[in-house]
Amino acid sequence: MKYDFSQNHFALFGLQPAFRVDLAALDQAYRDIQSQVHPDRFANAGEAERRMSMQWATHANEAYQTLKKPASRARYLLQLHGVDALEESNTSMPGEFLMRQMEWREAIGDARASRDMAALQRLERELKGEVAMLLDSMGKQLDDDADHAAAALGVRKLKFMEKLIIEVQDACEALEN
Repeated sequence: MKYDFSQNHFALFGLQPAFRVDLAALDQAYRDIQSQVHPDRFANAGEAERRMSMQWATHANEAYQTLKKPASRARYLLQLHGVDALEESNTSMPGEFLMRQMEWREAIGDARASRDMAALQRLERELKGEVAMLLDSMGKQLDDDADHAAAALGVRKLKFMEKLIIEVQDACEALEN
């Protein structure tokens, strides 16, 4: 078993580096690789082969998890282009986005306080719709325009949006219990 651990995740699965990835092709390529390298297939092999199988299976799993999720796929594509989204250190956002975020947080707080499950569900649908539009925009920025700065901002916005969705889901769960 010979494998080049230096190839990028897209090359590992035989895909072109792109945000808009064919998830069915990714799933199939992942299953094909796992069927070849799964450690169970090497149970009776020598120690070196078993270790290589484990490393290859682990690497394939990490690559698959990275490419499967839109936010991590965008981060990875930016990384391939030498761009750091600076999610941890750059929290600056356009004023309009910050205002919307404050409005959403207030709406979540109001719905939680009034125990309004319908309002929370509406907020979750709205936020997921916003995320879908953001992902569509990021696809254009990354795949069509090579606008890495805008895509990096999109990754940072997405991180905020995902946190808001989790807040809504946690509030719904708290109301159900």
